[in-house]
Amino acid sequence: MHSESASIRSLFLTGPAGRLEALLNAGSPSATHAVVVCHPHPLYGGTLHNKVVFHAMKALNSFGFPVLRFNFRGTGLSEGEHAHGTGEVEDVRAALDWIEREYTLPIIFAGFSFGAAVGMQAACPDPRVTALIGLGLPVTPVDDRAYDFSFLANCSKAKLFVSGDREQYGAPVQLEALVRSVSDPKTLILIAGGDHFFEGRLRELREAIEQWVGEAVIP
Repeated sequence: MHSESASIRSLFLTGPAGRLEALLNAGSPSATHAVVVCHPHPLYGGTLHNKVVFHAMKALNSFGFPVLRFNFRGTGLSEGEHAHGTGEVEDVRAALDWIEREYTLPIIFAGFSFGAAVGMQAACPDPRVTALIGLGLPVTPVDDRAYDFSFLANCSKAKLFVSGDREQYGAPVQLEALVRSVSDPKTLILIAGGDHFFEGRLRELREAIEQWVGEAVIP
């Protein structure tokens, strides 16, 4: 793997509801892919600085991939208001547009919790995206938040799902049932002792991502 780049660029993307605050971790000149990583629910403290998002970025940046993280509308310095997952799908499309213009490389999408639930909706049908990573997929409804993952049944791109076996928002049996319904190729990794936020298991999370990318994504 490449050594991690120390270059971090702060920028704003043009989003459908106004500008979106973003950070770009630079990749190597020989990068084979570019990456977009999405953060968890903004109304519950989710931002691009989330620990799981940061560790996903580190894992993917270690291959020399440039990695873009951004704040959904209404989060941090991003303009607009929270749109209950509908508008946020458009925010992801704006991020995919930006990184495709910047690098013209195949894109890996990664998202954590809400970020995975809404981001995969944009990434699955997008021909520029070749691989998807869903971390802490919220398969169990929480309060008024319930996500429909039926679109994954027809998503034939390489997919990695990583959750803790103590996940609060989706028991392993529920996640396993969902993954069975998803098109191949797919990989499910359950991290022993991990909760929704992978507390105390962030190293294992990074290792799971790195191993899968090395086996399933890099030619």
